[in-house]
Amino acid sequence: MSKKRQLTVRQIRRLLRLHHEGTATREIGRVLGVARSTVQDALTRAKAAGLSWPLPETLGEEELAGRMFSRPGVVVGARRRAEPDWAFLARELRRPGVNMTVLWEEHGRDVADGYGYSRFCDLFRGFERRLSPVMRQHHVAGDKIFVDYSGKRIGICDPKTGVLHPAEIFVAVIGASNYTFAEATWTQTLPDWIGSHVRMLRFYGGCPRLLVPDNLKSGVHKASFYDPEINRSYARMALHYDIDILPARPYRPKDKAKVEAGVRFAQTYILGRLRNRTFFSLEEANAAIAEVMVLMNTRPMRRLGVSRQELFESVERAALRPLPASEYEYAEWRKARVNIDYHVEADTFLYSVPHPLIREEVELRITQRVIEIFHKGKRVAAHARRYGGGRHGTAAEHMPSHHRFFAEWSPERFRRWGADFGPDTEGLMIAILATRRQPEQAFRSCLGVLRLYREIDKSRVEAVSARALAIGALNYKSVASIIAHNLDRRDPEDASVVHHANVRGPKSFH
Repeated sequence: MSKKRQLTVRQIRRLLRLHHEGTATREIGRVLGVARSTVQDALTRAKAAGLSWPLPETLGEEELAGRMFSRPGVVVGARRRAEPDWAFLARELRRPGVNMTVLWEEHGRDVADGYGYSRFCDLFRGFERRLSPVMRQHHVAGDKIFVDYSGKRIGICDPKTGVLHPAEIFVAVIGASNYTFAEATWTQTLPDWIGSHVRMLRFYGGCPRLLVPDNLKSGVHKASFYDPEINRSYARMALHYDIDILPARPYRPKDKAKVEAGVRFAQTYILGRLRNRTFFSLEEANAAIAEVMVLMNTRPMRRLGVSRQELFESVERAALRPLPASEYEYAEWRKARVNIDYHVEADTFLYSVPHPLIREEVELRITQRVIEIFHKGKRVAAHARRYGGGRHGTAAEHMPSHHRFFAEWSPERFRRWGADFGPDTEGLMIAILATRRQPEQAFRSCLGVLRLYREIDKSRVEAVSARALAIGALNYKSVASIIAHNLDRRDPEDASVVHHANVRGPKSFH
């Protein structure tokens, strides 16, 4: 029978039915399209296996074929060789560097009459299929883009020191055509992650319905099987392009098998073909990666006979939605609490918010150019981002009224206030400001003198200022003493006499 054609289960059932109905073996062979000897051999096997028509309803196709064509003395489903612990081998295969060849060699070393390599692999794959069936995913054109980082990095040499710095490789694969985008970035942090997405969408020239990332922190703030929490900046970027995000399930790499295969293939093209080249900048490395990716995307795929790029142009480009008018500008979101000085900190610089929000929690939206501050979803302040100069960026409208008054102090302002009374008062302001190493240290003295002048007649102010200049009374207390003791109304000859409450004067002496 080994040289004869083996009948299918469907043919066996029909053969048994025709034989039961009394049909001749030659006629049965003509109906089934097989030789008469094949029919006779099948009937002999059926008799030896105790099979007759009608067959039992509980008899499955696999069991029927096993009973019909098993060798004599061999129990159906039994194997002659000792079975390895397939569950243990499945766990071992997850270890780094372990593959099927290693496991088979160990099996041959432990078992004298072990399986050959092909049979060993077939049995192991059968165990895997029983363990975890794989769903074949059908990818609709323009529906999904799978994104991930390569586990291996590319080296970039510092031209000054010669030190090699590793750079990450970002890879994206679009579902239906496998058209692949790749680039190098220094890190996997949020700015690089979102920047790669912006350049990726520019490369594809359109927007898919879904992005399928892995669960790295830059994309998914909190991984969850049921309700993953997307990073807010990443979600804002997706909202700008009107794309939804569907993270792969934690510890389920088959959810993004497209990009996993794309990563491996891109690694072969990028790292394999560029391994003997030295790059001295990220831009230089990305230019070389772009050239290699052109080779990869224009290479005909073995099973389809067309390249990824041809398939993308013919199938997917038209299915993508158009890009928005402007590209997304990366923005980082942070939470902060307003300090008692109504400022919040961002990268060592301080930015003001309206003073009633002191001690309130706010959110910062940080871009390269602007710092925006939100309270309960409403924008309450916006500042140009500071990279140098003073640490404080304070808007006058955010201050309390009394703070705003003090914030407006300046040497020129005090000079103008003094000039409103007259030249002597202006001169007194200048003289008081000059007595301090820093003008700001004299502001309070100037303000105190001007407040004293509010309490006396304007006609007297200039006389008081002139007397203060004449005797060098260049502080608040001295000017207050001049006013209290009416020294501005005495003869200038008495200017040298010191007037004080504890000094009795010449009339007390005879």
